[in-house]
Amino acid sequence: MKKRILFVDDEPNVLQGLKRMLRPMRNEWDMVFAGGGEDALATMSSAEDPFDVVVSDMRMPGMDGAQLLTEVTRRYPNTVRIVLSGQSEKEAIFKAIGKTHQYLSKPCNPDVLKQTVARACALRDLLSNEGLKSLASQMDHMPSMPEIYMELVDELKEDSPSLQHISRLISQDVAMTAKILQLVNSAFFGIRRRITTVEMAVNYLGLENVSSLVLAANVFSQFQQSAKVKGFSMEALWSHSGQVGRYAQSIVKQEERSKEEVDDAMTAGLLHDCGKLIFASNMAREYEDALQLAEKEKLSLNEAEERVLGTNHAIMGAYLLGVWGLPDAIVEAVAFHHHPEKCPSSGCTALAAVHVANAVARSGKEKPKISLNYMSSCGLTDKTPDWISALLKQ
Repeated sequence: MKKRILFVDDEPNVLQGLKRMLRPMRNEWDMVFAGGGEDALATMSSAEDPFDVVVSDMRMPGMDGAQLLTEVTRRYPNTVRIVLSGQSEKEAIFKAIGKTHQYLSKPCNPDVLKQTVARACALRDLLSNEGLKSLASQMDHMPSMPEIYMELVDELKEDSPSLQHISRLISQDVAMTAKILQLVNSAFFGIRRRITTVEMAVNYLGLENVSSLVLAANVFSQFQQSAKVKGFSMEALWSHSGQVGRYAQSIVKQEERSKEEVDDAMTAGLLHDCGKLIFASNMAREYEDALQLAEKEKLSLNEAEERVLGTNHAIMGAYLLGVWGLPDAIVEAVAFHHHPEKCPSSGCTALAAVHVANAVARSGKEKPKISLNYMSSCGLTDKTPDWISALLKQ
């Protein structure tokens, strides 16, 4: 079935250029072109079938891109939202951060645009539950640890804030790490290499942009007391995620792999359970039911989540990170960290490292539950005991 894509721009020449550029995609995409925000909403409201993706310009007369995407979020929460805008419009981009999944810069490389839209559509199919798909599409951020958030705000209000201290604080928090990597890895910034660590992201964005994200755009928010769920602890999630990140980093370093692979593993480990944070902060009552079901019937948390919510935290977290544009290696490691044998790609260093790191971190005094079939398929069976032994000594 063709994916339905709506392109929005007030300049007719831009729309004509998009039509020509994307002509080869006409057999895969049903493309519609609107000349502004009001036209786009009218098109969406009169369409028989919903649009999978909206790609909008930012600066338009009347209803601008930020206003349009806010309305799209409210009326059509399942639709993936992408901004296509000029490099000189960073202020406007920050205005739309809360309602945008991906950012592309004009002029946009045709392959980049095709890949971004195609990936968003593929990830959209990952969630079968329409309610959860709607929830994930509406997520503009995940809540942060209150103590870390307030310390970050205080540091940014100092006369001479420290980028090193800011990086350290953000990297301690699952939600803030995910969000800052979403922004810096977007094609809008035109970075030719992937950025997978907070330190790299903060140094690239600079103090002014980071301050805008935290203080002005309000991208980061605190986890509210009222949202807390019985059986779920932000502190425990933060502690476990940090441990898995360090363990995964250690494994890949032990294999003497590239710095990029080491960074992928560390960040994937930190983010591997972010789906739990999504559930706890957005579906508190349902998630509490899942936690209680797991305990009562001695089920794995994944199985209990699937019974109650229709999907599990690994898939939910991977879906959101994927739509946000984080690198594939990180998204795959998050999606399949419990069941790596289900991953369609092979040789995923970050996935293997996070799978083992998570199993060891959760094992306590018991033997870690490792997917032996997966480790064998990767040629890592002989190395696994050495990894586990090294981690248990840390």
